[in-house]
Amino acid sequence: MADLEQTERTRLRRKPERGAHDRQTLYAILDEAIVCHVAWVADGSPTMIPTAQWRDGDRLYFHGSRASRLMRAIREGAEVCVVVTLLDGLVLARSAFHHSMNYRSVVAYGTPEVVEDPVRKRAALRALVERMAPGRWDELRPVTDDELQQTQVVALALDEASAKIRTGGPIDDEADYAHPVWAGSVPISTAVGEPIPDARLEQGTPLPAYLRGS
Repeated sequence: MADLEQTERTRLRRKPERGAHDRQTLYAILDEAIVCHVAWVADGSPTMIPTAQWRDGDRLYFHGSRASRLMRAIREGAEVCVVVTLLDGLVLARSAFHHSMNYRSVVAYGTPEVVEDPVRKRAALRALVERMAPGRWDELRPVTDDELQQTQVVALALDEASAKIRTGGPIDDEADYAHPVWAGSVPISTAVGEPIPDARLEQGTPLPAYLRGS
């Protein structure tokens, strides 16, 4: 799996030692994250929205209504910047200046491809649902042709991207290590809670196996 070539946009200028350009690191972050933020220029102004993302091979996918501003812009050839961030902890230093966060992030650039082929589009949407709950797609009411038409799926080739990662405790000025205040890191993790049934769920509907013990 070849490393990504650094470009002017992906070369890390601030704390470059925290950067990574190997696909294995990038893909591991993307595969753990569910939400991304997609930025583009709309009518001369910067615009950004959060949305679900998933990866298949060397492409990052996201979707939305064909009528949305983002999807219209992509059909017109807009370039985007996609950002994914996983927050791993708060870093509490001995000075406010050196407070930080532990995180893993990916930034990717490019012009997304609109997935028009219905078979490929269904497969991409299946991958999204299966990522959220493996085994669920086959239980659902099948997607209709009208729903497929209203939904736009796009794929961004992961050719221009980089990762940045911070781990560990605070890095204080040497003179501050004697300051009598607690310093260290506070881990943060995302936890899956107990499933909450829908208010209109028919009585006796069993909890799917893939949700038990979550």
